[in-house]
Amino acid sequence: MKTRDLAIRVLAVWIYLFVVQAVLGMLITTTAAPPENAGPWFLLSNLLVALSLCLLANRSDWSGVRLAASVSCVPAIMMLTNLLEGFVFLTNTSINWPMEALRTCLAWILTMPLWPMLFPKSTLLQAHFRPIAARTWQARLGKFLLSALSYPVLYFVAGMIVFPFVREFYSTQTLPPRGLLFLLQLLVRGPVYIGLCILMTRMLGLARLPGALVVGAILATLNGIAPLIIPSSIFPDPVRFAHMIEITTSNLAFGFIVAWLWGPVGAQESRYHGEGVPEGAAG
Repeated sequence: MKTRDLAIRVLAVWIYLFVVQAVLGMLITTTAAPPENAGPWFLLSNLLVALSLCLLANRSDWSGVRLAASVSCVPAIMMLTNLLEGFVFLTNTSINWPMEALRTCLAWILTMPLWPMLFPKSTLLQAHFRPIAARTWQARLGKFLLSALSYPVLYFVAGMIVFPFVREFYSTQTLPPRGLLFLLQLLVRGPVYIGLCILMTRMLGLARLPGALVVGAILATLNGIAPLIIPSSIFPDPVRFAHMIEITTSNLAFGFIVAWLWGPVGAQESRYHGEGVPEGAAG
């Protein structure tokens, strides 16, 4: 796809996202109104999301419902896991968590028709490497365990580094026990993000190193920069900036690790990127 055509599609997604989220924001109130200076940052956040998702849609070899569901589920699931984290941590806020989850689901369901419409696929498009199907169950188990253990390690290391900057804010909240927090990262958020990183690796169809870099960048953008670049009525700016640095860096590293572990290696790369479409590889 030409750069100009892709830019037009990014612009269309950006405008659509803004309209959908603005309308849902007026219909479904979940917390206090954002600060007056949030508007430009909201636009920038949506632009970053549009760029990231258009890259996934443009690179994917899928089409139709499969493409629509795959692209839209990436930001939706990220947001829902963040809401779960917020529910655990932010115990003394006015956020209506069920309504926030409802608004998130509606926003990305309404976005689903965009992807197959803007990114129709040719039947001759080469199928991408399949990170899960291409490996034995022993290799899948080993890579999953390494990926799963890396998430809480990165989470707690990054959290300890920024905690001095957010200590005062969280003194007003009731923090969960460390054991519960560890289990939440190990058994819920970590596995969910592993699945999303594998999905993005599959959709991008890139070689191992560039694929790991791009997956890490998309995860860091969608999960760290885009949501936290917007001024908040909940987080004071110092706390918001500290969390943005924490989440962006840890997610960049985590996305890179998972995509590197699950990406194509050696003969797998040449099979899927230099010798046409293997039989049955389009699944």
